[in-house]
Amino acid sequence: MNLQHRIDLLIKLAEYMSSADADWLAAKEKASLENGWFIPEFINLAIDNITHNFLQKEQLENWVNHYPNILTDKDQKNIGVVMAGNIPLVGFHDWLSIFISGHKAIIKPSSKDKELITHIAQKMISWEKDAENHFQFAEQLKGCDAYIATGSNNSSRYFEYYFGKYPNIIRRNRTSVAILSGDESEAELQNLADDVYQYFGLGCRNVTKLYVPAGYDFVPLLEVFKKYDHLALHHKYKNNYDYNLALHLLNKVEYMTNGSILLVENENFFSPVSQLNFEYINEKTNTENLAEQQDIQCVVGKNAIPFGQAQCPS
Repeated sequence: MNLQHRIDLLIKLAEYMSSADADWLAAKEKASLENGWFIPEFINLAIDNITHNFLQKEQLENWVNHYPNILTDKDQKNIGVVMAGNIPLVGFHDWLSIFISGHKAIIKPSSKDKELITHIAQKMISWEKDAENHFQFAEQLKGCDAYIATGSNNSSRYFEYYFGKYPNIIRRNRTSVAILSGDESEAELQNLADDVYQYFGLGCRNVTKLYVPAGYDFVPLLEVFKKYDHLALHHKYKNNYDYNLALHLLNKVEYMTNGSILLVENENFFSPVSQLNFEYINEKTNTENLAEQQDIQCVVGKNAIPFGQAQCPS
């Protein structure tokens, strides 16, 4: 397939992913049944972000215009991809980058997020037989020309060992933080709630820590965050909330809660599911260089990524 053919196929895919096609609805339902964290609300959110931010005709054409070699490079490479499974279709953009550039993705999908990406591959091949030259699924990745692997800090060491001698992109644990001034509007706090709660906080773009000024009033924030009270009814999330609450009670750790999230003063960037860490800003706090930290994916705030946009990469 030439570049224009690939773009046309991706536009068709966007239409399909936005549709109520029976096969697609069944695939989404199966994905939700196979992974308890993949509730329909968040599967649809991930799909909407993909179709609106990645698969629109103008976006695709503007993207490839930055890489003129795509038109002239006829040497197809096999790119091994180890996909994560923390949020629905989290590895989609890795495959998209390989496909649009004309290469072949040898995919090892996560057992937590296998249904949707395999369904997409099968559907595209049913539309265009030549698409099978850009997809392959494998339990082991061997003999590839380059590798993209996403996983934990522990698994990244194995990726470095096995893939280090090849061209590679290896991603480790990352998370996101938000910087508050104290004068945020209710609408901005509503948007911040999305950055914190969407995907149950499991994504690397989820805010897991706040930087707040001394004397910050958390009451309005906790009140606004009640928009996600329904997540406290989800059994897996509730188990995490109850466990972390019990730990804080046993260890006499101070916390604040609205019933669906625990606010805890803690310097760590990472927080467990159902908990949001915070740190007071003082003269020793360096918030200007947060984006350069190895553990930080996004910095959200008025002079950074806008509130509510952390989960909308484009």
